[in-house]
Amino acid sequence: MQENTRIASQFYASPRGRLAATHLRRHLSSFWPDAPGGRVLGVGYTVPYLSLWDNDITTCVSARLDTLVTRPAQAEGPTGRECVVAEGRFPFDDLFFDRVVMVHALEVTDARNVLLRQVWKVMKDDARLLLVVPNRSGMWAHADTSPFGQGTPFSHRQITRALATACLRVERHENALYFPPVGPTGGRRWSGMLERAGTRVLPYLGGVCVIEAVKDAYAPVGNATAPIRMPALRLRRADAFSRSSTGAGKNAPRHGGGPALRS
Repeated sequence: MQENTRIASQFYASPRGRLAATHLRRHLSSFWPDAPGGRVLGVGYTVPYLSLWDNDITTCVSARLDTLVTRPAQAEGPTGRECVVAEGRFPFDDLFFDRVVMVHALEVTDARNVLLRQVWKVMKDDARLLLVVPNRSGMWAHADTSPFGQGTPFSHRQITRALATACLRVERHENALYFPPVGPTGGRRWSGMLERAGTRVLPYLGGVCVIEAVKDAYAPVGNATAPIRMPALRLRRADAFSRSSTGAGKNAPRHGGGPALRS
């Protein structure tokens, strides 16, 4: 394993990781303040966040991606509701989940389109997706002290385009994590002040982008276009000077049938 890889489970066991989870949980709960009911799937490393919705009417399942950042972890979720998955193979039925949460997922994989396609397949038609990715303009994407500094960060335009390619439409977007990823954390009170100030003064410089998306029913599915088959055409010679159509009768001159000119 590479020495500069920041493992998600170790990060959230640190004071800075717990503080980041506290503020990010507040943003996520503002998107889905109530328990959605049904089934919720967490993709990537979502153990610190799934407890927001896990209750008697909602079943949460954690699917850690098989990457260096997200795979190493002890079983922390309920027994039988946590697994490790590959980007292109989800062990779930199609149209199975009512909500999907993705944290530490898209930025740590090279198979983004394949991963989003699998997410699209397991979502119900009216399901909703809540996605967290590192913000290219923020500080956290450029510091290797956390999992948010691993992999590829995104701008708002880039992540919107990536979701649109997977037939997903962005409905809401905001940024989070304005306190610095290095140096003293300052505690929950100081970091909370920075979160509130950053949201109002520098909203585009948050460390991560939080996006809510839904299935786009009107988006084209797939990249290949179906071949167009034209019906075979049967051509027949048109008689432009037909006697029956012109009504000229027997006295109508025929092409080439006139008297020869004498010089």
